[in-house]
Amino acid sequence: MRPLRYVALGDSLTEGVGDPVGNGWRGWAALLAGGLSEPSAEFTNLAVSGAQTRDVLEKQLPAALELRPDVASVLVGVNDTLRSTFDIEKIAQRLDKVYESFTRQGTAVLTACLPDPGTMLGLPGILGNPLARRQRAVNTVVHTLSERYGAVHLHAVDDAWIMDRAMWSADRLHPGERGHRQIALRFHAMLRHRGIGTEAAPSPEPEFAPPTKSASVLWLATAGTAWVIRRCNDLLPQLVRLAAVEIRHRARGTSDRLDLRAAHSVSRALAALGMPESVGSGEYRRAPQPIVLPQHLTLPEGFTMPVPGQRSPEPEAA
Repeated sequence: MRPLRYVALGDSLTEGVGDPVGNGWRGWAALLAGGLSEPSAEFTNLAVSGAQTRDVLEKQLPAALELRPDVASVLVGVNDTLRSTFDIEKIAQRLDKVYESFTRQGTAVLTACLPDPGTMLGLPGILGNPLARRQRAVNTVVHTLSERYGAVHLHAVDDAWIMDRAMWSADRLHPGERGHRQIALRFHAMLRHRGIGTEAAPSPEPEFAPPTKSASVLWLATAGTAWVIRRCNDLLPQLVRLAAVEIRHRARGTSDRLDLRAAHSVSRALAALGMPESVGSGEYRRAPQPIVLPQHLTLPEGFTMPVPGQRSPEPEAA
């Protein structure tokens, strides 16, 4: 019997940024791979820092399908929210093709809803709200399509550990080792429920000491600064424009219209994929309660996961 094959797709989160090992990154996907099967799973990490949904669809997906994986994780979308080219309809179309391609091949798909970068960076409302609105749109699409294709879905955005500063690296955008381990633990518990994660779960305790304050400052002054400059070249003009719109609506008392407009955009994006509207007027689709893992890392009694390839019932309107 061949070893289980696990392929990871996505951006810097899945590449492992924030969890340094030697001269490279490890990350949650590599930690998860170690507890999937015996013999050890064949793990391939195709994630690339800065990747957007287009990169996953056009570059990473073809390479992944050739490997015919048993499990594939697809965590992407945050970088799309940081670009002036943000288009929720195109994002939905790309993710639908990626999830459908894996499901048709019989691959179990891992997905996640993630916090918005503005919140993690502590940006003021006029700058953070537009990014939060975009990330909510992406999360709604990811969540709804995950139900459509029976994906193993981690609604990480509402987990309590997300707001624990000790879980994050110096840049406040990527998890540190502790944070990567939390993601791996949660995915392992859900996969075990499906009979896939049969080996021991990763330890929640870090293997390495966290970076010193001076090392973190040095990273922010070098690699971190370079990252900000690359993003600002594209995002800053767009963010200034979005902030101006935010200020204007605040002055008029019509800020709710921005949320309504975003919700309608998500509804149109999902309707274009042949799905009924999954968001109500002015608010995003209500997400389920986050899974709370007990110490022995089993799922709550009565918790069920959909069968890979089987569509769940369509979500009700919020």
